[in-house]
Amino acid sequence: MCLILLAYEVHPRYRLIVAANRDEFYDRPTQGATFWEDAPHVLAGRDLKQGGTWLAVTRRGRLGAVTNYRDPAAVRSRVRSRGMLVARFVLGKTPARAYLERVAQEKDAYNPFNLLVGDDTGLYWFSNRCHGIHAVSRGIHALCNHLLDTPWPKVRRGRHLFSEAIAGQGKPLEERLLSLLTDCRRPPDAELPDTGVGKPWERILSPIFIKSPAYGTRSSTVVLMEREGRIVFVEQTFYPGSVPIQHGPLRRFVLEKGDPEVKL
Repeated sequence: MCLILLAYEVHPRYRLIVAANRDEFYDRPTQGATFWEDAPHVLAGRDLKQGGTWLAVTRRGRLGAVTNYRDPAAVRSRVRSRGMLVARFVLGKTPARAYLERVAQEKDAYNPFNLLVGDDTGLYWFSNRCHGIHAVSRGIHALCNHLLDTPWPKVRRGRHLFSEAIAGQGKPLEERLLSLLTDCRRPPDAELPDTGVGKPWERILSPIFIKSPAYGTRSSTVVLMEREGRIVFVEQTFYPGSVPIQHGPLRRFVLEKGDPEVKL
């Protein structure tokens, strides 16, 4: 993922709200969100190149998500897939903080990353570009390709639109969240970060929704975790590089507490 917006313990109905965009090269093979055949309790898309995932939930309410930390000078070949950090968490039973303690011991085996994991013990964030494991505080947060809540333009705009969507009325919340994730507004050059990719790429990567000939937003995901245990998971896919944006398949799953069946 390249942008994760989350509201933790701020909504009367939902203990956790997530709205996220996955940005990736269009030619990277991907499976859309579904329950994994080899792990039916896991709901997620899947990277068919390495086998991991960018965002996943389980029937018991475990959630994991990863973003790359943008530092091209630090990227190495022949390292472990960052998507497996999420997959290993949702496939296992280790409590969230204890899982990150294990990840911290092997952090140098991966290219730069941010990892969010949560369960009934709490929500935590860890990056191999920052010291320590951090409990996510109550509030609205954003994670892009730097550290949690780094005020890049897309983070500031994303948090603003996210807050408006949560407080809004009219359309269902999931529709409001999916709508904000298609925001293509680019900030002025003076506000762009310098992450080592050059000004043209900084411009391309600066909006919430990214479009370019070879790389862009492949899908948007909304996760609504109710306090009573029900989980709504929505994934909207997009056709590569289309201008205007052309929506692909939308997948919606509802996980009911205590009910092993999935309503589509």
